Amino acid sequence: MRKMVELTIPREYKDEPIFYQMITGFKVIPTIIEASFSSDTGWAYVKLEGEEEELDRLIDFLKSKNIIVDLRA
Repeated sequence: MRKMVELTIPREYKDEPIFYQMITGFKVIPTIIEASFSSDTGWAYVKLEGEEEELDRLIDFLKSKNIIVDLRA
């Protein structure tokens, strides 16, 4: 399964390896399509591939960190 998401990452996570955690903690393949980061916030347009249950688990993890997850078509 594939999901396209836009992530808005709060300032407090700018130095945290979020994408590393996505790769090592979940059976998901993230592909960064486009991203921009500043000292205040960051966003990334990402293609996520994996089993539906694992994608849902990852999205729940991201939301638990107050990362805004906007599902795209």
